[in-house]
Amino acid sequence: MNLIRCLLLLLLTGLGPRVVFAAESGTRVERVSFTPRSDGQGYVIRVHATARIQAFSEPTRVREDQVKVILFNADLSGSYRHDPAQGPVSRYEVRREKGHVVLVFYLADPSVHLDAYRDRNSPDLLLTITAPAATAAQVTSGPEQGARERWRLDTIVIDAGHGGKDPGTVGSGRVREKDVVLPVALLLGKYLEDLPGVRVVYTRKDDRFLELKDRGHLANEAGGKLFISIHANAAGNRSATGTETFFLGMHKTEAARKAMERENSVVQYESDQDHYKTFDDSALIRRQLAQSAYMRQSEQLAGLVEQQFAERVGRRSRGVKQAGFWVLWGASMPAILVELGFITNPGEAAFLTTEAGQAYMASAIFRAVRDFKDHYEKGLNLVASE
Repeated sequence: MNLIRCLLLLLLTGLGPRVVFAAESGTRVERVSFTPRSDGQGYVIRVHATARIQAFSEPTRVREDQVKVILFNADLSGSYRHDPAQGPVSRYEVRREKGHVVLVFYLADPSVHLDAYRDRNSPDLLLTITAPAATAAQVTSGPEQGARERWRLDTIVIDAGHGGKDPGTVGSGRVREKDVVLPVALLLGKYLEDLPGVRVVYTRKDDRFLELKDRGHLANEAGGKLFISIHANAAGNRSATGTETFFLGMHKTEAARKAMERENSVVQYESDQDHYKTFDDSALIRRQLAQSAYMRQSEQLAGLVEQQFAERVGRRSRGVKQAGFWVLWGASMPAILVELGFITNPGEAAFLTTEAGQAYMASAIFRAVRDFKDHYEKGLNLVASE
C-alpha cells in the first residue's frame, strides 16, 4: 500500500516514473494539427511524425488547466509547422527538452479528457479530446440541449475476444473460447440494435484475428460510448465455476492476476509486442487517474451485468473485479470485460456451447446495458423521469 501511495504522489506531482525505449533513428515532429471529431463530440490532435514514435507518456495533468505529453527520443523537424489551437485547447507549446519533444496543452475547459494512441495507418500520434459524462450532466437546457444529446449512449462497441489464429482458452471437450464468445457477442448486438437510437459496432463478426491495441482504437474511432469485451474463463481446477466482470484497474486477488495474464498473453500472436512494454503498474495508475469518471461508470455497469447473471440466469457470480487487461487500456469510454464462465468446467462448457445458454448470457448483458443506459441518460435529462 505504501508503494501505491508513493506512486500516486509522484504522479500527481508530475515526477512519476517513465519507461523509455529506443526510438527509431531520425524520428521528428513535422506538424501539430487539430480536427473536429466526426461524431461532433470533441477534437483530434494529430502529431505528424516522420517515423514511428516508439515511446510516449500518457497525457499528464501539470495543473488543472494544463496537460503534458512527452515524445521520448524524438526531435522537431526544421520545417515544423505550428497550427492554431482549436476547441477546448486555448494554446499549446511544443519544445525540445533533454532529447525529447514535450507538448503542453493549455485548456479553456479543464474538465476535458485527453487520450493518446498511435494512428494505425501512419507514424503519427493521435490525441483525442473528450469531455467526461459529468461535464455533460451539468448542462441545463435550451440552446445547450444539443450538448447533452452528444453524450447520449448511442454507440456501443462489442468485442468478441480472440479469433483467427488466437483460439483463446481451450476447455473441456476441446471447446475453444473464440467459438463460444462470438455467438454471444452477435446475439448481444442483435438485442441492442432493437433499442431506439442505438448503433452497434463490432470489433469482429467472424473468425478473424485482431490485435488487442486495435480493438480499443477501433472503439474510439467509431465514437463509442460503451465498450464490452466478451471472454470465457479457464482454471486448472475443473470444478471452478462462475461469471466475473472486470473493469480496468490494479488487480487485488491472485485469481484476477491470473485471468489478466491469460488474456494479455495473446500478444504472442501480435506483430509489435514491444507496444505493451510501457503498460506497467505506474502507467496503469496514471490511466486510472486520467479516466476516473469512466472507471466509476465501468464499475457500475459491471455490477449490473453480474446482478443479471445471478438473478436472471441463475449463474454463480464471482463478482466485479479490477485488472489491467490490455484490451480495455485503449478504450476512452466506460469499458468492461465479461468472463461468461469456465469452459474448463465440463458443465459450464456444455451450457455455454448451447444456443439456449448463449442466448441467456447475451440477454443478461443486454438487460444490464439497457438499465445502465436508462439510468445514465436520465441523469443527463435525456429521457423522461418515471
